[in-house]
Amino acid sequence: MTAFAPDSIVLNRKLPLWYQVSQSLRASILGRSPDAPLRLPTEEQLAGHYGVSVLTMRQALKELEDEGLITRHRRRGTFIEPSARRGAPVRLLGSVDAIVAQQSGMTTRLLDHGAAPPPADLAGHFPGSAEVATYHRLRCDEKTGEPTNHARNYIRPELASRIDLDDLVRWPMTKVLRDVVGVRISRITDTVEATLADPETARLLEVPLLSPILHYTGVTYDEDGRTLDVARIHYRGDRFSFSVTLDAT
Repeated sequence: MTAFAPDSIVLNRKLPLWYQVSQSLRASILGRSPDAPLRLPTEEQLAGHYGVSVLTMRQALKELEDEGLITRHRRRGTFIEPSARRGAPVRLLGSVDAIVAQQSGMTTRLLDHGAAPPPADLAGHFPGSAEVATYHRLRCDEKTGEPTNHARNYIRPELASRIDLDDLVRWPMTKVLRDVVGVRISRITDTVEATLADPETARLLEVPLLSPILHYTGVTYDEDGRTLDVARIHYRGDRFSFSVTLDAT
């Protein structure tokens, strides 16, 4: 029987190793594909994969067993519970003004920009485009200077020449597209989900590896229903909350 292949992780020696391993394996289990095997590798194989001792691996597995994500059977092995799957993220719709307000009120530093193929899971938003314009920014609290989020934007390539980099330091991308570039925005679809800080996010936001992060994806559409921009923003879990008001009428 083929065994489930978990993701790798770069361990941070400042956090308990069993905790990091359990959280990484937990994320792999919850985010697995529907056809992934349910059988886990042996304790020894997992320990070698993560670069930890068998004792540490055993402690990590016990944590997941207590959560009900895995079951352990003597002589048969350890298996993922079939029902252990990540729930679909909540999708929220908001006004353009609300999105602009949400993204404002912070100091911004442009980390890099250029052109690159869109990530595989976003390629469907940009049909016929081998490359899209990319922008990566870090936002910090205006008063304390503490980093609060880092954002990547993937923009339709024909819009790139009309975007002034200085404007991206002053304003959110939504405002730049609407008020400076002059495109007409019909709607923005927001998706918010909880995740764990990867090495890049931990470094940029100055948080421990695998600490709670709020992952926001915003897709901006024009009046013809074409995607203008896909924004992926990682917020510090201890500095950001998302609220929505539903009108009962």
